[in-house]
Amino acid sequence: MEQLLIWTELLLPEFWMVLACGLVAGLCRGFSGFGLSALIVTSLTLILLPSEVVPIALLLEMISSLVMARMTWSAIHWPLLRWLLIGAALGVPIGVLILKFIAPDPLRIAISLSVLAASLLLFFGRSLVLRETGGRNFSVGLLSGLANGAASIGGLPVAIYMMAVALPAEAVRATLNLYFLILDAYGTGALIFAGLLDLVTLARTAVLVLPVLLGIWLGNKVFKRSSALHYRYFVLCLLMVLALLGLAKSLL
Repeated sequence: MEQLLIWTELLLPEFWMVLACGLVAGLCRGFSGFGLSALIVTSLTLILLPSEVVPIALLLEMISSLVMARMTWSAIHWPLLRWLLIGAALGVPIGVLILKFIAPDPLRIAISLSVLAASLLLFFGRSLVLRETGGRNFSVGLLSGLANGAASIGGLPVAIYMMAVALPAEAVRATLNLYFLILDAYGTGALIFAGLLDLVTLARTAVLVLPVLLGIWLGNKVFKRSSALHYRYFVLCLLMVLALLGLAKSLL
């Protein structure tokens, strides 16, 4: 234990907090297909700098996506995924530059407010009347890539968009999973190029892998026993919580 604390540069209470956060984030990821990055970043920035936490979140997302790939592959919505990835490929480098040179708070506030408003409308039965198009898919991917590189909250715009166009729960979860695998592999490469990945980050990520995977396993079990309506309400509530946490983090 003492050696782990040295490698991760954490105090013992911080170490246990990190493990608990990983378990909760993994549980949400396993059920909904997203949320891990936002929960990890929001919780761990209480004890670490954002530039230290974002690389951890990206690495954990890649591991999570690989684990969930077999669970979700058959339900992927490929036309949507292709346009999202094209947009994100342009957005991620801009987001990483924001993270390294500019405060990402204004971007986080804008995205959090938009997601919160849209989630409330959808939760209370209002229709946003969005129809899926290539241009719209590309724009959402661009915004998602930018948000992911800067603040590791790229899942929020994509998830709320999928809710607004009323995709089936299986398609939302599966498409988000593969999207994050490719997006975060790209984002991690950009972080390495920017010099934001080091041995301490790798040690902290390694410590989090087990609780995150346990959470994913539990979340997947719950998903299999849930209805589409339960999934929709859980995702919308999760989006509202994440949006509020993003606002609190930026404003306080």
